[in-house]
Amino acid sequence: MSSFTPLGDTLHEKMDTNRPMKRQLEASHVVEVAQEVFTEFFGSDLSKEAKPLFVKNRTLTVSCGSSTVAQEIRTNQLQIVQKINDKLGKNEVDRIRYLA
Repeated sequence: MSSFTPLGDTLHEKMDTNRPMKRQLEASHVVEVAQEVFTEFFGSDLSKEAKPLFVKNRTLTVSCGSSTVAQEIRTNQLQIVQKINDKLGKNEVDRIRYLA
């Protein structure tokens, strides 16, 4: 009779041996947390205008549906970055780059 390895154990083992996959998963988590922070910060209506896209070199790139949202992000960048890092429990984002 063969024994089965739990899926979670297999995934953790795979993450330990595949660094690029681990970094990609962590970056995806940062984007997810950033979306939560935008919703908390701007409310559900205005946050739909700001879509976090990706993280590269500790810079979060966000697509903005209007110049108003881009201006709000620019004005509140330090507080938004701090809130994202607080939720993550570590400093993963240093700045926000916005595309309007």
